[in-house]
Formats: sequence, structure tokens, C-alpha cells
Amino acid sequence: MLRDKNLIPLSHQHQHALALCVRLDRALQTKDVDLEAWQSEIQAIFEQEIGIHFASEEKVIFPTARRVPGLQSLVEELQAEHSVLRDLFARALTRSLHDVDLQMLAAKLSQHIRKEERQLFEGLQRSMTVQQLTALGAALNEALKDATQACAVLHPATRLRGHNEP
Repeated sequence: MLRDKNLIPLSHQHQHALALCVRLDRALQTKDVDLEAWQSEIQAIFEQEIGIHFASEEKVIFPTARRVPGLQSLVEELQAEHSVLRDLFARALTRSLHDVDLQMLAAKLSQHIRKEERQLFEGLQRSMTVQQLTALGAALNEALKDATQACAVLHPATRLRGHNEP
């Protein structure tokens, strides 16, 4: 199913976060990870985009999805995953992540995004009218107005030669 235009801003942010996951996975495979640089970048991305993204989903998407039959338990799972991911992002702030934690962050974030895209967004699109999706989109635009394109700027130490794109 094509993504409804009203959910595309979140899907674009999902693409940014997935790009981070791919870059992080590639860096971990080289076994040459600058923990300080990665934690700094992860902190910045969370502060500039992902934190606002989570809050927007929790304020706009999740309450709407809880009213859709069949999506309530999925929303509870996603909310719990936000909590786990926030804890990992908070550890980046305190610079207490290790290689294994970075690997877990990339895996959990990627899995979470795919669940939102494939289950939550698809369920909303199947269940909501055009007018409802339009109203949802307007609320999302307002909630997301402070998010930046954080993943557009990469920390130099987290770049891999020839592998900067997912």
C-alpha cells in the first residue's frame, strides 16, 4: 500500500533513522568504532529529530490508533519500545554506550520503524477516511514543526569511506 501523504513526514523521518541504523551497522562490522563520535551523533539526532518524532507519535498518532479496532495492543507495544529506545538514547547523552549497546540500538530502532510502517501506518490507512487522515496530517505537521533534518549532517568520525549512503 502506498503511504498516505499525511503520514509521509513521519515516513521521511523513519528513512533518516534507518539510514543511521545502516551506517551504524556498517561501522560496527569494521570493528573500528569511535564510541564518542557515535554517541555524540546519536545524541544530536535524538535532540533534533527523533525525540520530536516520538513525542509527535505519542501526542497525535498513538491516541488516534488506540481508537482503531485491532491497533490497541500494537500501540502499547510501540509505546513500550519508545521507552526502551529513549533509555538507549539517554545513555548516549551520558556516553555510557558500548559497541554491543550501539548494535542493540540499531537493531531495536530498525525493528521499531518497520513495525510502525508495516503495521501501524497500514492499519491507520485502511481504517481512516480521507478526511480523518487529512486532520491527522494537519495535527502531525503542527507537532513536527520543530524537527530538523538531523541526519543530513554526519559527524566526520562516523563516516565510512565509500559507504556514506545506506
